Amino acid sequence: MASPPSAGVDSEVGRLRSVLLHRPGPELERLTPHNHDRLLFDGIPWVGQAQDEHDAFAAALRERDVEVLYLTDLLTDTLRDDDARAAVVDTTLAGRSGRDLGDAVRGHLRALFLDAAPEDLTRLLTAGVRNDEVRVGTGATLVTSLLAPDGFLVDPLPNLLFTRDSAVWVRDRVAVTSLATEARRREAHLTDLVYRHHPRFAGTGLLHGHDREPVEGGDVLLLAPGVLAVGVGERTTAAGAERLAREAFAARVATTLLAVPIPRERATMHLDTVCTMVDVDRVVMYPHVADSLTAYAVTEHEPGSGELRVAAPEPFLVAAAKAMQIDTLHRIETGLDPVTAEREQWDDGNNTLALAPRLAVAYERNDATNACLEAAGIEVVRIAGSEIGSGRGGPRCLSCPVLRDPLVVPEG
Repeated sequence: MASPPSAGVDSEVGRLRSVLLHRPGPELERLTPHNHDRLLFDGIPWVGQAQDEHDAFAAALRERDVEVLYLTDLLTDTLRDDDARAAVVDTTLAGRSGRDLGDAVRGHLRALFLDAAPEDLTRLLTAGVRNDEVRVGTGATLVTSLLAPDGFLVDPLPNLLFTRDSAVWVRDRVAVTSLATEARRREAHLTDLVYRHHPRFAGTGLLHGHDREPVEGGDVLLLAPGVLAVGVGERTTAAGAERLAREAFAARVATTLLAVPIPRERATMHLDTVCTMVDVDRVVMYPHVADSLTAYAVTEHEPGSGELRVAAPEPFLVAAAKAMQIDTLHRIETGLDPVTAEREQWDDGNNTLALAPRLAVAYERNDATNACLEAAGIEVVRIAGSEIGSGRGGPRCLSCPVLRDPLVVPEG
């Protein structure tokens, strides 16, 4: 008898079995009034409270029989492999940030990383390295002399909390994404390392990659088996969506990709900030965009041809229903007045995590949106998010589903 799969996702709402999270850690303690904007946080979170909120989130998932995997645990296991360690050191010290270090500092950090125990290296890679935490040889370098003592030689990764963005499972393949901002690019390097080297994911087929055109996981919705919707806006580019379409079609894990233009604004940085699925044929959507959201259906001229066909734009719900081969993709009417709708969208009221059809996790603070969901027959698992949400992300952003039950859509 064949063993059940350990990974694979074909929808947004199939029963969730396994999920990848990152518990807030020392990287959040590195945020200051001087760097939080550059590191994409709207404020400085209370770390202890953020950890308590995240632990409650993980507990709520476990209570519903969801296996919780932690990214740093997998990363530490992965770093016991010499090839994986060498690979992450190379990528960390390469690129623009690596060039800013100079030869002496780069050489010192390379030795520090290669000599560190796996647990210590995980901390260095995620929490970063400050200037006053290293001593380069017996003398100073110009790089370290001109950098403030509390300046970072290697930046922390506070957004690692949002595991959704650096990878997306599409059926039995995982797309390691290419994050658009400099502050987040190394997150995808670490995720890529885990999927390439950790024994749990041995043999997993990979799509995309951190060196490709920008695509972020918060922009990717798996509307139905073989049907992807990809937001194109502040973080995901049209070129990134096109690349993902070609790769998913070639791998036979998708047949249609809906490219969905969204405003290039902080409040709507990803598609899942304005729309998430809560049932096989229902979405919760920000009212201000519900009537204006459009989609361009991308398919292949012939299966396997590699030649794309891009249809004329249609209203998102219309294009989605056609691609999903259902009569209607229903929008749950929140009925919120404009001010309440805008407040709750900013507080991630539309960013829900489906645990199964008609069962979703949401932030408790969005009372009006949650009440509308429940009135529509959606069971809402409420969690606190005042601190873990300070980087602009809700329950869906905080989680990367690794395994869901295959979606079976009832006939009729």
